[in-house]
Amino acid sequence: MTKRIAIAGATGAVGRIVRQLLEQRDFPHESITFLASARSVGKTIEFKGELHQVKLLEPSVFDEIDIVIGSTPDEVAAEFAQWAIERDAIVIDESGFHRMLNHVPLVIPEVNPQAVENHQGIIASPNCSTTQMVVCLKPLHDVSPVKRVIVSTYQATSGAGVQGQTDLIEGTRQALDGANWDYEAFSHPIAFNLIPQIGSPIHEGYTSEEMKMVWETRKLLENDSIEVCPTCVRVPVSNCHSESIVVETESPISAEQARQLFEQAPGITVVDNLEMGHYPMPTNSDDLDDVFVGRIRKDISSPNGLAFWCVSDNLRKGAATNAVQIAELLVSGRYSSCGTSS
Repeated sequence: MTKRIAIAGATGAVGRIVRQLLEQRDFPHESITFLASARSVGKTIEFKGELHQVKLLEPSVFDEIDIVIGSTPDEVAAEFAQWAIERDAIVIDESGFHRMLNHVPLVIPEVNPQAVENHQGIIASPNCSTTQMVVCLKPLHDVSPVKRVIVSTYQATSGAGVQGQTDLIEGTRQALDGANWDYEAFSHPIAFNLIPQIGSPIHEGYTSEEMKMVWETRKLLENDSIEVCPTCVRVPVSNCHSESIVVETESPISAEQARQLFEQAPGITVVDNLEMGHYPMPTNSDDLDDVFVGRIRKDISSPNGLAFWCVSDNLRKGAATNAVQIAELLVSGRYSSCGTSS
């Protein structure tokens, strides 16, 4: 089934990857429209050998759109999503605005594709740090329900947008030269530094980024009793988020069984040989769609605990790839678990 598709925020970092993926994965479409704010209107984008002019993100453009993938700030998503659904378009929203609304399904195709069926015009894609963690939790949860998760994230500067990347590159250059850099995306220097705060304080000493991981995990796995203790840290890495995860399940899962479950799960690649120095790192996970898992081992502090390390490209599976996979579910009508290849 072909659809008239649009990308809102088409000129942004994630929007650019969305359109690359739609082209690479040969997404079935009758037409494609690229939408952005006024400052980008009139720019030219090439897609499948044809040139398209960027159009203004305004209500009338949705009169001839079936599916729109939105990579915009929360306040923009809140407004344009209503324009779209009033004109019978389906919105796949990558912003945080709709994720925890009861009537909006939060979807990772490898985890809960069936939730797509319950949409009322809007489908939300989770936060990048939540996405890679829950992709890994799902195969374990299916064997023995997850009770508790302790996660520490090591989040790349690309998660803070283009300015975050600029702050890392220029801040590092200036630091090496013994000069100062006026940071805009971060409240502290990121060059040769770690910042143990992402987002604003909102709940008992936890930040907004950390509480997203709590609330979204429960919604995705449909279990409000799962306990999550997150610490989110910004690190001087250009791209790809890394996470150290300790999970406690109702009954024990051995490291060997977990490795088999990860190897069989869609969207996961296991890289795990400590003796040989083989494990996921940002440098070997960049520009790829899977979640990479390694350092799989028993939690020696808990009989039902398991520890592992995962890395994923936060601009791809953490954002663009997940949204495109949701669009593929809508077009195919087959709401069953899927991998990252079409």
